[in-house]
Amino acid sequence: MAKAAFGSPELQQILIIDWETATLEKLRIIQWTTGKVGRLSLRAILDDPRLELAGVYAHSTDKAGQDAGKLCGRPECGIRATQDIDALLALKADMVIYTPFMADLPHVVRLLESGLDVISTNLFLNVGGIQGEVAEQLDAACRRGNSSLYVSGINPGWVNSIMAAMTAVCRKVDSVSIVESADCSVYESVETWTTMGMGLPEVTPKVIESARAWLILFRDAVLRVADALEYRLDDVEFFIEYATAAQKVDLGWFCMEKDTNAAVRGGWNGTIDGRTVVQIKIVWYLTRHLNEGWEIDNDQYHLVVKGEPNVDARIRFTPPAHWGNHEWDTMTALPAVNAVFDVNAARPGILGLRDVGLPYAPAGIWQQRQ
Repeated sequence: MAKAAFGSPELQQILIIDWETATLEKLRIIQWTTGKVGRLSLRAILDDPRLELAGVYAHSTDKAGQDAGKLCGRPECGIRATQDIDALLALKADMVIYTPFMADLPHVVRLLESGLDVISTNLFLNVGGIQGEVAEQLDAACRRGNSSLYVSGINPGWVNSIMAAMTAVCRKVDSVSIVESADCSVYESVETWTTMGMGLPEVTPKVIESARAWLILFRDAVLRVADALEYRLDDVEFFIEYATAAQKVDLGWFCMEKDTNAAVRGGWNGTIDGRTVVQIKIVWYLTRHLNEGWEIDNDQYHLVVKGEPNVDARIRFTPPAHWGNHEWDTMTALPAVNAVFDVNAARPGILGLRDVGLPYAPAGIWQQRQ
């Protein structure tokens, strides 16, 4: 069950051994759904010799009964996906990697109450995010089960931890900021971009409110960065603007007429005494051909610490040639899988960045397996 004595740094060092002959107990993981992200985290669990796949939850009936290996492009492993939650709880696993597109709050509460730690790439947007009553329910479930909940992925997630860690070289920090620039023409989700107001001829209050609800995840990220840096924010303010297509853009799966919304720039400012100390901003575009002439970064992330000294860092991902569009979800899935030992060793409750630290890839162990 959760909170095994498995996660101490000393023991993790001992575990860097020849995994072909290892007999130590592994962490037992349940993969919850096998969609775009879940398929990749499932594959990572099967590939990691420190982990044992205990079970798989199938969201769709057609996947129930299928072998987990088949669902993620790996050899059959003998573990079949199921929709039987009782059967999954009876497995006495250590951890759930939770990756559905839509969160099911009663499911997560039940998992936590049972004693399972949960690492979620889902941000609970469909239930209002992890705040207010939702946060209270989840935290209470953690207390009852002596379990932990950690939300990860790339942003929110990995890049927020990188941002906080960058301040360690500074003796003064005035503010920190993250800008995410993403070419979203490869993200084939009509529902997402319709919700964000793309393809519409104007920006109405309804569009702004819908986008605000969708971008609430970055408000949570601002709060997590602020908490890691011990800022006590007075307010978290939303901002947003749109740019329009300079020509008709047909992506095959989504079409935007000329002069309709085709890019969005927005986010949240965490403020103290009216001064922004933490900003997280996204620039999401479906085309670079914009009437407004926005300058768009070629780097996916631009991280800045203003202080003494200033720190300016850029991160660019260069995928291998064989990657398809959905392989980009690797950067969402792997920070979750690579955090399992840190989360297993962490305190019960809803975890922050400092509770988990900087997860890493077990590169040496992978190398032994080649």
